Amino acid sequence: MSKTIGEQRVRVEFNPDDNGMVQQLKQKTAELINIVDQIKDKDHRLAALAMTAYEEAAMWAVKCATA
Repeated sequence: MSKTIGEQRVRVEFNPDDNGMVQQLKQKTAELINIVDQIKDKDHRLAALAMTAYEEAAMWAVKCATA
């Protein structure tokens, strides 16, 4: 089964320690990115910025969860 754009961007499958909090953070972020992907035709640039911001927020949140 192919991954959604959100799942690809946050790499939901990468969780070497099988950390439940990491999985939850990544899945919720993927959902947000997927929602933005649905409205990207309104303004591609703004959608790309939003997706990148969500992706970055997930990175920091995962870093916090694994500290």
